[in-house]
Amino acid sequence: MAWSGFIGTMTASAEVSKRAVVTGASSGIGAATVRRLRAEGWDVLGVARRADRLAALAEETGADVLAADLTSPEDVARLAEHVAATGGVRSVLNIAGGAIGVDRVEHGAPEIWARMYEINVLSTLRVTQALLPLLRAGGGGDVVVVTSTAGHDTYPGGGGYVAAKHAERTIANTLRLELVGEPIRVIEIAPGMVHTEEFSLNRLHGDHGAAASVYAGVDAPLVAEDVADAIVWAITRPSHVNVDSMILRPRAQASNTVIARRI
Repeated sequence: MAWSGFIGTMTASAEVSKRAVVTGASSGIGAATVRRLRAEGWDVLGVARRADRLAALAEETGADVLAADLTSPEDVARLAEHVAATGGVRSVLNIAGGAIGVDRVEHGAPEIWARMYEINVLSTLRVTQALLPLLRAGGGGDVVVVTSTAGHDTYPGGGGYVAAKHAERTIANTLRLELVGEPIRVIEIAPGMVHTEEFSLNRLHGDHGAAASVYAGVDAPLVAEDVADAIVWAITRPSHVNVDSMILRPRAQASNTVIARRI
């Protein structure tokens, strides 16, 4: 595909060369990514639903923040308006998402599956669609989709989340094909077991004991900062280098189901 439609905008890229939008910024990988980018001198807009957590993150890091529900088309439109009004964007980091429950397929509630599809797949779709014109206007940049090793394989009790993450991964893979020739990189980061304060707790309906058991006996599961490091590394490669897909796991995890645990 021709580059001619973008030559006229390339000079604008310097203005947004270090400006990122980070979804899921109120906790976990999203918050860690905001901190890492700010430490490296990026201008960052952190987006999440919880205004109180965002306010604390803004005070800590100096990041710009916006409270928004990414399952709401109106909120996503408001996000795009805010980004356009405050200087554009160089990197769109789709980190928001999550799992709900560990039901087997035969017992899976369709409304729970639909909710996981909404928060993982459609939120990524909406944000990417809304901000892609702003990436183009700034001369190009990155679309990052943080999926999961659940998007590359499956495991018992993971059907709904696995289905959503496979779909989210397909957004990245398809978008990369569709944008070939444009100065926009599409990057998938797929973490395995990451011990954050909320992922398993939310998945297991607030059961602290069950959430702790997910990581019991595992020698050094990943933490949010490990994934943030991978994300920032990928988007700071030379502009001609596209990290199509990066899978990262703790050394103790060989697959979604093979995990070394100390007894």
